Amino acid sequence: MTDEGAAPTQAQTYLHAARAALHSRCVKGPWSQAAFEFLAFGIKQGWACLFGGLMLGLLLGTFLWYPENAALSRYDALVLGAVSIQIMMLWTGLETWEEAKIIFVFHIVGTVMELFKTAHGSWIYPEDSVLRIGAVPLFTGFMYAAVGSYLARVWRIFDFRFDRFPPLWMQGVLATAIYVNFFAHHWLPDIRIALFIATALIYGRCLVWFRADETHRPMPLVVGFLLVALFIWFAENLGTFARAWAYPGQEHGWQMVSLSKLGSWYLLMIISFVLVAAIHKGARRVPGGPSDEDPEAARREPGRDRLPHL
Repeated sequence: MTDEGAAPTQAQTYLHAARAALHSRCVKGPWSQAAFEFLAFGIKQGWACLFGGLMLGLLLGTFLWYPENAALSRYDALVLGAVSIQIMMLWTGLETWEEAKIIFVFHIVGTVMELFKTAHGSWIYPEDSVLRIGAVPLFTGFMYAAVGSYLARVWRIFDFRFDRFPPLWMQGVLATAIYVNFFAHHWLPDIRIALFIATALIYGRCLVWFRADETHRPMPLVVGFLLVALFIWFAENLGTFARAWAYPGQEHGWQMVSLSKLGSWYLLMIISFVLVAAIHKGARRVPGGPSDEDPEAARREPGRDRLPHL
């Protein structure tokens, strides 16, 4: 996904220079290096979340300040805002066209599920709009696309490498089973527990190596899945607080989203991960390692480019 041989853009050159200057001023030993790397990790995470963060900003901003009697409904304004964000990210190169294709697929996957779930009363969209399909405003697909955008960007920005990466066909079977269960559990037994076990069996041995600054660091992939799902759950609480949608029990006032939704987002996020993995056609290892026998090798690889690919 990353054009490793491509010349850096002007923005990349500026960011690399700023990083080098800050590093030379602030890093004087191992503790300051650790703090610097932690700061770089946070900046990169925020950069990867750009699409989702802007969407949340739109939800909260229109909830607090959008005129009640505006000719354009709030939901329709959200659609136009989401389209503008997507165009901006492609025009500026923040997302590649390959990433946009897979995000578009996830957009469709999410919209189809929205149509089904709203028809079965799983949640509602309480406001009127013109740009909608049935009971589903079109901005909702962009909320799912934000998850795909994050995973595509974080993979590239942190230069993901993997150890013991599961075969893509196996991940595809799991993703398909997860998606089918979101529909089928309305009539058939819910196999969610079995799916959680399957994710542990398939991904349990896998390590993701990510580079916040100079060095690749390891993390169990399932831990990464849980952390991403947790932050999506936090974002969903903000979305329901902004009355963008409402679950049963939230019709007359906001309350925290059920923790059961954390498991739903964990599973749905895996679908997005598999789609992003597909465009990478598997996984890369750190050059020269890390092998299954020498997992410390990744820590020794010098960073080629420490700041986000734009």
